[in-house]
Amino acid sequence: MSHNKNNSLTELAKSAVENYIENKKIILPPKNLSKKFLTKKSGVFVTIKKEKSLRGCIGTYLPTKKNIAEETIQNAIAAAVEDYRFGPVQKEELPYLNYEVSILSKPKQIKDLSELNPKKYGIIVQSAENPFKKGLLLPDIEGVDTVEKQISIAAHKGGIGLPKEKIIIYRFTIEKYD
Repeated sequence: MSHNKNNSLTELAKSAVENYIENKKIILPPKNLSKKFLTKKSGVFVTIKKEKSLRGCIGTYLPTKKNIAEETIQNAIAAAVEDYRFGPVQKEELPYLNYEVSILSKPKQIKDLSELNPKKYGIIVQSAENPFKKGLLLPDIEGVDTVEKQISIAAHKGGIGLPKEKIIIYRFTIEKYD
């Protein structure tokens, strides 16, 4: 489910990043934002792309702020400056960046792999022995076509050694704004 380009959440992510990179300021959610984003809490992932390539992606799978808008602002800035796979976004890059915001449903533990579908559900793979080891993968990622591949990438991101380590898997859906 994608929404149009002027969507308020992607505009919010863009504005958060630009204000932070240019002025080191953390913006407040605009009052005219859709009520849902100012009243509901949810985990949010912000993905930043430059041309077509990933430039940063960071998020929270459970809410840490008082609403979706604040969660989006925090994670947009984190995606721009804290994603260890890329250096921080530079001022010169700002005009070339595109933003995607994914609102996550509450993760639900699955009993069986048949409940998964990498096109429809994102997953969190957690080590059964060490709850701090967990990896998350959003749904519908290019090249991730099988449940096995989705699990293996998420486990790898969490530093989980398959098949040795026993795992617990949660699935979630997203509402995507781009």
